[in-house]
Amino acid sequence: QIKYRPKPHYMRKQPDITSGMRAILVDWLVEVGEEYKLQTETLYLAVNYLDRFLSCMSVLRGKLQLVGTAAILLAAKYEEIYPPEVDEFVYITDDTYTKRQLLRMEHLLLKVLAFDLTVPTINQFLLQYIQRHGVCIRTKNFAKYLAELSLLEADPFLKYLPSQTAAAAYCLANYTVNRSFWPETLAAFTGYSLSEIVPCLTDLHKACLDAPRCQLQAIKEKYKHSKYLQVSLLEPPAVLPL
Repeated sequence: QIKYRPKPHYMRKQPDITSGMRAILVDWLVEVGEEYKLQTETLYLAVNYLDRFLSCMSVLRGKLQLVGTAAILLAAKYEEIYPPEVDEFVYITDDTYTKRQLLRMEHLLLKVLAFDLTVPTINQFLLQYIQRHGVCIRTKNFAKYLAELSLLEADPFLKYLPSQTAAAAYCLANYTVNRSFWPETLAAFTGYSLSEIVPCLTDLHKACLDAPRCQLQAIKEKYKHSKYLQVSLLEPPAVLPL
């Protein structure tokens, strides 16, 4: 996890882009994932590749979407059985970039990432936790929604390991639906006590409470769908008894 994590505060060293621009890009990547019916894991991989690239390279704002598009192209090739064609990814940028530009950026991305594309994600850990200690489908979907919300905010969530953010998503979903936090089985399985999860849980709770007022609504709209039992309409308690 530590080897493949982006630098938590890399945005401070980016001269031309901001956290807000990154959030808009991630929101757009969620829409792309929905449009092309990509796996959830593909989105998480794309955001990891994006953040690791931005941890090492200064990017001009006019090229930020190009980096994001190359990241999801690469993630789709890695994760999907039938990834969309390169031309599709050029099309979704409204032809802002050419096919040649996209392929050159993909090449640069691979070089900067040193071809390390197999990375642990929040999604992988969350699914492991749910497999280890099962929850109802509503709790599972709400946990997935919360985990995706964390992708929007580099600060504070990049300072936590994927396994910690996944644990926070599990706890908050479990408490919202079942009024229970962190089962003993998962404390033993992960080595995390509830007190170790609390800082991330507090940040995720705030992000969830702020979500309805956030201008970026792709994740909320996605999980408003009946196939996810409209879990983005669920509200966690205003205060957690921690």
